[in-house]
Amino acid sequence: MPKPPIDVASALRKIREFFQTRHRAPSFEEIRNLFNYRSKASAHFLVNQLIEKSFLRKDSRGRILWDSLAGIKLLGSVQAGLPSAEEEVMADTMNLEDFLVKNPQDTFLLRVSGDSMIDAGIHEGDFVMIERGREPRNHDIIVAEVDGEWTLKYYEKEGASVRLVAANKKYAPIIPKTELKTGGVLVAVIRKY
Repeated sequence: MPKPPIDVASALRKIREFFQTRHRAPSFEEIRNLFNYRSKASAHFLVNQLIEKSFLRKDSRGRILWDSLAGIKLLGSVQAGLPSAEEEVMADTMNLEDFLVKNPQDTFLLRVSGDSMIDAGIHEGDFVMIERGREPRNHDIIVAEVDGEWTLKYYEKEGASVRLVAANKKYAPIIPKTELKTGGVLVAVIRKY
């Protein structure tokens, strides 16, 4: 028996509300409950319809990924100096997740607290996108656990000596006393105005 067409706007609104309150996409069981479906098969049907329409994706393990940034229109470029007389021309659409995230399974977000990286343009309340598994290079910004405390700093290595340096002169460099574990390398900073 064919399934009835879905109300995409309504479905996306419910899933978006779930995402905004729980900060993750729902499981198939949670979608079944969210839409009062009797079976998970109906939840799978809904998800597959939303995937076909490019609103959702699945990762390599079959988990639902919310493309909250999918389909934003890329209208061209803008001069940051003097204004230009260029007309607005829609060049393309762009999925910001695809643009920013190379390895979704190894990428995560953290909310910044404090002002130690302010001179690098990273402010309190910003989100930093971190990629695990990358070997940090000199002057990369990394998330690291230093002697049991997590921090976001510049990575500086000279010979066998490693130190973490703030982007704010009021903070001294951090030299690990016993242990330094790299949690990942910064790949993007996200700020909402």
